Amino acid sequence: MSKKVVIVGGVAGGASTAARLRRIDERAEIILFEKGQYISFANCGLPYYIGGTIKERKKLLVQTAEAMEARFNIDVRELSEVKRIDRQRKVVEVKNLKDGRNYEENYDVLVLSPGAVPVKPPIPGVDSRNIFTLRDIPDTDSIKEFLNEKKPKNAVIAGGGFIGLEMAESLHSAGLKVDIVVAHEQVMSQLDYSMAAIVHNHIRSKGCGLHIKDGVKAFEPEGDKTVAVLQSGKRIPADMIILSKGVRPNNSLAKEAGLEIGVTGGIKVNEYLQTSDPNIYALGDAIEVTDYVSGKPALIALAGPANKQGRIVANNIAGRRESYKGTQGTAIAKVFDIVAASTGVNEKALKKLGKELGKDYITTTTHSASHAGYYPGGKLMAVKIIYTPEGRVLGAQIVGSDGVDKRIDYIAIAIRHRMTVHDMQEFELAYAPPFSSAKDPVNMAGYVGSNVLNGDVKTAYWYEAMNADISRTFLLDVREPSEYQKGHIPNAVNIPLDQIRSRLKEIPRDKEIIVNCQVGLRSYIGARIMMQNGFDNVRNLSGGYKTYSAVEADMKSI
Repeated sequence: MSKKVVIVGGVAGGASTAARLRRIDERAEIILFEKGQYISFANCGLPYYIGGTIKERKKLLVQTAEAMEARFNIDVRELSEVKRIDRQRKVVEVKNLKDGRNYEENYDVLVLSPGAVPVKPPIPGVDSRNIFTLRDIPDTDSIKEFLNEKKPKNAVIAGGGFIGLEMAESLHSAGLKVDIVVAHEQVMSQLDYSMAAIVHNHIRSKGCGLHIKDGVKAFEPEGDKTVAVLQSGKRIPADMIILSKGVRPNNSLAKEAGLEIGVTGGIKVNEYLQTSDPNIYALGDAIEVTDYVSGKPALIALAGPANKQGRIVANNIAGRRESYKGTQGTAIAKVFDIVAASTGVNEKALKKLGKELGKDYITTTTHSASHAGYYPGGKLMAVKIIYTPEGRVLGAQIVGSDGVDKRIDYIAIAIRHRMTVHDMQEFELAYAPPFSSAKDPVNMAGYVGSNVLNGDVKTAYWYEAMNADISRTFLLDVREPSEYQKGHIPNAVNIPLDQIRSRLKEIPRDKEIIVNCQVGLRSYIGARIMMQNGFDNVRNLSGGYKTYSAVEADMKSI
C-alpha cells in the first residue's frame, strides 16, 4: 500500500526529500507545502547575486514548482503555510496565502523542513528603516531594489558570520563603504583566534572598517540614514544596515505540536531523523544534530548536511533503513581575495568540552604554498590542525587562497573516517607543479603533527612567545638578519640557522628556549640541532613569525 507523505518546507531539505522519495517509490503520494514563492533556491548564492557576481536572478532558482511537478509527479503547493499539526488525527492545517482559505490535509508520514529564521536581537531601533536581513529570495529582492533605487554610499554589517562577510564583500564590490561590527573578539566563530586574525587583517587591507568586541547598542534614525550606536559609544551613520547575527531553528510548529525540542532549541530527532513522534521526520536547519567529533548536541545550519539528510529521510520512509551519523560542520567562505574554511571542532569548543570529554588535544599550525614554489603564482595557506595525543584528527582550519577548498576536504574525510596525523602524511595526492607540491600542505600538516607525537620536537604557541618572561625564556630567531630587521618578536635574539652549530655557546642552557623562523620549518631544524647537542628544553613556535605577526597586527588594530 502506497503512503501519503506530506512535506513542510522546500529548499535543501524538503525538496531533496521529495525528489529522492519519488525516485525510489513511484506510487507514493507526495505533497510539498512551501510558505514562500520558491520551493528550491540557492540561498548560499544570494550575496553573490546582490554584489553582481551572479548576473541573472533566475540562476538562483534551483527548481520551480512546475518543473518539479512535471518531472517527479509531486503536488507542490507554494504560498501555503502549515499552521498546525494534529498528531492524533494525522492531519495538518494549511492556510492558502493566495486566497486566505484554510483547509486540512491528512498524512501517513509527515516531514518537517521549516529551516531557520534570522536572529533579530532585541536592540532598540532594530525595526528602523533601511535595516535588512538576508535569508531568502524576497530578502534578496528588497536589498537589490534598495541598492538600485536609493544608491546607498555606505553600509554597516552587524555580525561577522559567513553571510555577513560575504555581504560585506558584495557591497564593497558595488562601491559602498562598509563597516563590520562584531560583538565578540573575532569574525567567523568557526575559526580560532589566530586564524581569524589573518582574516581581520585582510578585511582592513580592503578599506573596510572592522569593529571588534564592540557590538551594536542601538539603532537611531538620523535624516535619511540610520546610525549604528556601538557599545563603546561610537556612532556609525549608514545608508543601509545588514543584520547578520546568525539564525535560530524554526521550531514553532513542532513545539506547538508537542514534539520534543532538544537542549539547543532544535527539533530533537533520533539517528533515523524521526522526531519523538515516529510518524514525523525532521531535517535541515531546524533540527538538533549530533556533532560528529564531540558527540554532543549541536545546531549546524549548512546546505550539504540538509541535502544528505533529505536522502536519508526518503530512504527511511521507503523502508530502506539508514542512519544519520552526525554533522562535522565542514564549511568554507570567500572573504575578498582570501578563503577561510573549517571542519570538525575548533580549539575554543574543545576548551569548553575538554574536561567533560576527558580528552587532551594538541594543535599545530603550518604555512605551505598552494603549489610548487618554483612554479609561478603560488600562495601561502595557513593550516591549523587539532588532534589527540594518540593522533586522531579532531578538527582543522585553513586560511589562504588557491587550493584551500580541496585541502579542507581532504582533512574532512580524515575526520569522518577517524584517521590520524600519521595517516595524513601518507595521503597520496595528485601532484603537478601548477596544482600542488610533492609534499602537499595536508602531508606537511601530518608530518608536523607526527613529529610532535614522536617526540622529535615540542611546540610553543604565539601567546606564549608574546607573554614570555625573558628571565626564564630565551627567544631565538633563526631567520636571516634581513628578515629579522623587517620585524621580529620583542626580545628575540637573531642567530641565523646556518650559524647555529658554531654559536651554540651563545644560547643559554638554563632557560627554556622558544625558537622561531618565518613559518616554522627552519626553526624545527634549529630545534633539532639544539636538542641533539644537549639542550633539554627547546620548543618550536607553531606557525612561526607569520602567525605571531598576524595576531600582533590584529591586536594593535583593535
